[in-house]
Amino acid sequence: MNYKWTYEEPAPAEAAAATSLAAEAGIHPALGKLLLGRGISTSAEVRRFFKPQLTDLHDPFLMDDMQAAVDRLNEAMGRKERILVYGDYDVDGCTAVALVYRFLQQYYSNIDFYIPDRYEEGYGISKKGVDFAAETGVRLIIVLDCGIKAVEEVAYAKSLGIDFIICDHHVPDETLPCAVAILNPKRRDNHYPYTHLSGCGVGFKFMQAFAINNGIEFNKLVSLLDLCAVSIASDIVPVMGENRILASHGLRCLNANPSIGLRAIIEVCGLADRELSMSDIIFKIGPRINASGRMQNGREAVELLVEKEYGAALEKAGHINLYNEARKDLDKQTTEQAVEQVGRTVDISGCRSIVIYNEEWHKGVIGIVASRLTEQYYRPAVVLTRSEGMATGSARSVSGFDVYKAVQSCADLLENFGGHTYAAGLSLRVENVPEFGRRFEAYVSEHILDEQTKASLDIDAYLDFQDVNFRFYQQLKRFAPFGPGNERPVFCTRRVYDYGTSKVVGRGQEHIKLELVDNKSNNVMNGIAFGQSSQARYIKTKRAFDICYAVEENTHKRGEVQLQIEDIRPCE
Repeated sequence: MNYKWTYEEPAPAEAAAATSLAAEAGIHPALGKLLLGRGISTSAEVRRFFKPQLTDLHDPFLMDDMQAAVDRLNEAMGRKERILVYGDYDVDGCTAVALVYRFLQQYYSNIDFYIPDRYEEGYGISKKGVDFAAETGVRLIIVLDCGIKAVEEVAYAKSLGIDFIICDHHVPDETLPCAVAILNPKRRDNHYPYTHLSGCGVGFKFMQAFAINNGIEFNKLVSLLDLCAVSIASDIVPVMGENRILASHGLRCLNANPSIGLRAIIEVCGLADRELSMSDIIFKIGPRINASGRMQNGREAVELLVEKEYGAALEKAGHINLYNEARKDLDKQTTEQAVEQVGRTVDISGCRSIVIYNEEWHKGVIGIVASRLTEQYYRPAVVLTRSEGMATGSARSVSGFDVYKAVQSCADLLENFGGHTYAAGLSLRVENVPEFGRRFEAYVSEHILDEQTKASLDIDAYLDFQDVNFRFYQQLKRFAPFGPGNERPVFCTRRVYDYGTSKVVGRGQEHIKLELVDNKSNNVMNGIAFGQSSQARYIKTKRAFDICYAVEENTHKRGEVQLQIEDIRPCE
């Protein structure tokens, strides 16, 4: 990847403010600029940012329809009606269902959960799911992480005497379903102060309101925050505001006392003896939960997340781990085929987007493949396959470009679509795929900025190696958890040299393990540059080069730091 390195030099007034804020906070001056960039400019805001408090969560009753939702749930429990908790088959949906089901099950027994089959029912509320509810005597469905566009399905359920409470975070259409309550901070008439909750986050706010209304101590909810952290990381929602509070405390739960199902996943991931981060969720925990819905049925993932016995949870986690291995093989094979198809059919130099279709691809991995194409070509990508006679697929985006709006611009060609800024799902008639590709490309070409189609590294600060020590790392760690809106900082050090001991490593000799020095200190800095072995020959010439990197703890030498090197550039 040839990155464009960008750095925005602060104006004198901003630099002075950053230095002053850093001094007040007791952190390195370079980190003051990071606070300002996150909209933090006062001592009080610094305290709230560095020490997120559960007491700062918003009143859940500020969300439209919350009182109606709580009243209907209380009514259902008072009448001993059967309740069904219904959710999407991805990580966000599965964690949301597990959270609501586990919390309510403590106080009510006539309750079940339902996850639609990706292949038989597709995304969201299905007629089959409503029929299942009717056949099993359900009178109230709480739907999570989907449902905002299910106008026909909710009307059908209502004709059968079944009410809906919809907890969703996807962008709604003009017409809302005829549900008893619709909890969605993205509603056009929304008054809730924070619009970026995950689907699990909306479910948590519903349970928070239910607890307040029924005099249940908030502490009863805290142990479920590990599920919120998993959903926030996996669904790539901003990690600022209320999400930062939920994710911070959720990570604490995940590290200190994870729920039985998540503890089993952590064990099969090989993460049991380390402090977990958002990256561990994104790359290890989330994919295993997702694999259940991709390869088999998402219900298995929820069964694991609500399991109360560790032995049984470990067995279920083992099954899901096998699904994940199969998913990885399929993902690799499909990605290779997709890259080959792009090479044959797409003029990358002349196009701003990628739309490809192959009716033989497995529906469960096309979202992953779309992400891979976006990473490789730095273009919004739509990957489609055939399912139930329709072309169905996923769209993924590059930083700063709203792919949902691009898909929405082609709404007249689509049978169904939904999503948010960086990810969307869609289905359309197969014969409409070529026209969709043309229209999607036209919209992207008109609205995307040149810089959004180029891979770039935004440098937060220039540092010398004398600045980069364990104390600096500990200060930097206070900025975690990282994610959209609070990206892990990237630093640059100029004119560094190989200490003489750097070497190529990895099964395929694709990485470089580095030991580096600069001209301003005697520090020998350890680093790892993944996938950059092509730079090894230059490094060994002893000539100077610049590096961009993130700072992390050296897991082999506690109390020391190492650099995760994002890019290497020979000095001119």
